[in-house]
Amino acid sequence: MTASPPSRRAVLGGLGVTFAASPLLARTSSGPTLLRVAAMRADIALLRKAYAALHPGLHRYNTPREIDARFDALDRSVAAPMTLRAFYLMLSRFLATVRCGHSYANFYNQRSAVAAALFEAPDRLPLEFLWIGDAMVVTADPFATGIAPGSRILAVNGRSASAILAALMPLARADGHNDAKRRRLLSVQGNDRYETFDIFFSMLFGQDRYRLTVEDSGGRRRAASVAGVSLAQRRATAHAGVDASGDTPVWTIERRGDAARLSMPNWGLYDSKWDWRGWLDEAVDRLVAERVPRLVVDLRANEGGLDCGNALAERLVSRETPFEEVQRLIRYRTVPDDLRPALDTWDRSFDHLGENATRIDDRFLRLDAPGDRVDPIKPRGRRYAGDVRVLIGPQNSSATFQFADFVRRNRLATLIGETTGGNRRGINGGCFYFVRLPETGLEADLPLIGRFPTTPQPDQGVTPDIAVPITQADIAKGTDSQLGRALA
Repeated sequence: MTASPPSRRAVLGGLGVTFAASPLLARTSSGPTLLRVAAMRADIALLRKAYAALHPGLHRYNTPREIDARFDALDRSVAAPMTLRAFYLMLSRFLATVRCGHSYANFYNQRSAVAAALFEAPDRLPLEFLWIGDAMVVTADPFATGIAPGSRILAVNGRSASAILAALMPLARADGHNDAKRRRLLSVQGNDRYETFDIFFSMLFGQDRYRLTVEDSGGRRRAASVAGVSLAQRRATAHAGVDASGDTPVWTIERRGDAARLSMPNWGLYDSKWDWRGWLDEAVDRLVAERVPRLVVDLRANEGGLDCGNALAERLVSRETPFEEVQRLIRYRTVPDDLRPALDTWDRSFDHLGENATRIDDRFLRLDAPGDRVDPIKPRGRRYAGDVRVLIGPQNSSATFQFADFVRRNRLATLIGETTGGNRRGINGGCFYFVRLPETGLEADLPLIGRFPTTPQPDQGVTPDIAVPITQADIAKGTDSQLGRALA
């Protein structure tokens, strides 16, 4: 089948040092506003300076020569004016090569006008799905298209699903070579206010309608025509826990036979008015008082956020336990004055984050002064001493990755499911700047603390003790084999 050309598309180069500009950028005066070459190059130079001076993980997976070559290529690629959309794609592709799950042109940190221009086209595929390998497997049909869960989408407008995935993977953020995280980010599960797939698919292949080639779970193929949906429509079908800004609990706990299932789909409770600590303590107190023998903690949809896992860990440990076996390294004592105006943040103390840090070499300072260290996990309250099982998966890449790694190292629970996101070679985060690129109006996240293990670790996430992959057959049957194994 011949692929149909997308209507709005930026054809970018390969993942290495080529960032080819889009042929659609040669517009007439009646077309969209184009960014000036000088503006883009000024912002690239600013980003380069900020990342070189402050990013602790810039050379974790890339040599200095590789990073320099990619910045040079990014600069060369803006030799002609281009649309904001094309430059955003180009910037996203570049940032993905850093291989840091917290370094990207963050959807949530763009100015409202930029977000409206880039992220709100009404061309989202009206399905929820998972990538299982390079298979696009439908998990829900929230817009009543008639495509049943367990079906595979073989092609969209004549373009194979595997080709779509191949085009999107170089744009997705993840730590190291953890491609399972990239696939999960590019799945649509109703767990995010902005779905990564929606953003990049729209920019590369977006249409008002889509011709789908569908194969049901029995192997029967048919064609389907579906209309794209808007951001508001997508958000209207989002799962519970996505909006955590109010005072309503976003976690649940329920009895399942002799076990309790604690579902924690979101730790991004920065603006929440809900007393999540009090809620969690009450829940654990009930488990202890009622002598519930097993607890299943479901983190599979949870990327991270606050260190909510620490509050749970305090109820599981029997003695004071180091939270992590890493060095927390930064690049600077005080932020250079010429960078400060472009560095937005919620806490200006980050401007002198390294004032009391210890210089360990010509590149890094270590945060080991009082007040800079990560406190150990100390027992608190009545300990839950039952059998704990934690459901994990590729979405766990920030605070949930760190919690899973803590559980693994200290054997506090049985990990069940799939390998997490994140990376055991260390992740970057903790404190952030939002680099405001003034000439183009875009933003890029810049993590400030790099966690570097004290012993060599593999380039992978945390592997489960009991591996239970998600399968197309289970989706078709509506079976949650991972939860079933945890409750068995």
